[in-house]
Amino acid sequence: MYAIVESGGRQLKVREGDTVIIDDPGLTTGEEIVFDKVLLYSDEIEDVRIGTPTVDNVSVTGIADGSAAGPKLVVLKYRKRKSSKTKTGHRQKHGQVRITTITAS
Repeated sequence: MYAIVESGGRQLKVREGDTVIIDDPGLTTGEEIVFDKVLLYSDEIEDVRIGTPTVDNVSVTGIADGSAAGPKLVVLKYRKRKSSKTKTGHRQKHGQVRITTITAS
């Protein structure tokens, strides 16, 4: 059984037991997250539901496993003939979510 959910403007294919990374750095470990925007649901046997735009009566729940940091990005601003340059870095914070159940009625 799998589902395609929308989180943070991205579409994620999830199964029970998967760990996904979402764009929510404010998650606390152990917090329960419910994904209500389910775009597709399939039980891999015969039931396939495609949403218009979302599927009704299907939800995906998960538990926050903590946070993670993305790769380091280096930003370099250079102004020619001005003898001025600035080098900064950035690391995006993400949240890890372990999918526990996919419920459909």
